[in-house]
Amino acid sequence: MAREQQVEQMDRIAGERRQDRRYDIHLEVRWKLIRRKRVLDSGTGYSVDLSSGGILIEADRPLPTGLNLELSLAWPVMLHNVAPMQLIISGKIVRSHGRRIAVQMVQHEFRTAGSPAESRNVSAMPSRTPFNFPGSRSLAGAQL
Repeated sequence: MAREQQVEQMDRIAGERRQDRRYDIHLEVRWKLIRRKRVLDSGTGYSVDLSSGGILIEADRPLPTGLNLELSLAWPVMLHNVAPMQLIISGKIVRSHGRRIAVQMVQHEFRTAGSPAESRNVSAMPSRTPFNFPGSRSLAGAQL
């Protein structure tokens, strides 16, 4: 093996071995420690970095490895510039060093987050017009 190839292989072994690119993103996190579908503990923290396969958080206290964790992150982008969103992550704690917690993602999804009633503009919601498929009967005025 040529010297260049040996150096390149050593860099891969000793250096970054993660398959997924990590993004530095610092968001508030709410977490729930879950075991057998029961919430054992909950708390807050913030995200350190995020990838498609995992997330590193700084929790408000140390957490044990091996347990399941559900995370809720307030996402910085609003849906259609109207609705706040949350990123919900379910995963397993694979590493813990002090308050730094590495979570391997099992599932993730975006959800719309509720906003306070006073900040909602109900009149901004588009009106819904009933649609009837061709050949179907309208339910307007029908007795059920």
